[in-house]
Amino acid sequence: MAWIVKLHRKTEKLALKLPRPALAALYLLMENIQQSGPVRGDWPNYGKLEGIRHHCHLKKGHPTYVAVWTEDKQTITVEIIYAGTHEKAPY
Repeated sequence: MAWIVKLHRKTEKLALKLPRPALAALYLLMENIQQSGPVRGDWPNYGKLEGIRHHCHLKKGHPTYVAVWTEDKQTITVEIIYAGTHEKAPY
């Protein structure tokens, strides 16, 4: 079953400012979510946040880049609501 993966409008703008390795990781994450669903235990520092939110690291180091996404199981949709530095992540 394929999931529908969308970027939030603000996340689209933030993604343009990501360094290339983090942007490549974001696209890979989106592809993995589309194929296997929102639970990504095989990604670095993956964690399920409260409710329907998840997060993982896109690029380690300083600064660390993370992605945060929400899931909707009824419509099989995942929306990536944040992709950027760890300091500004909406946890």
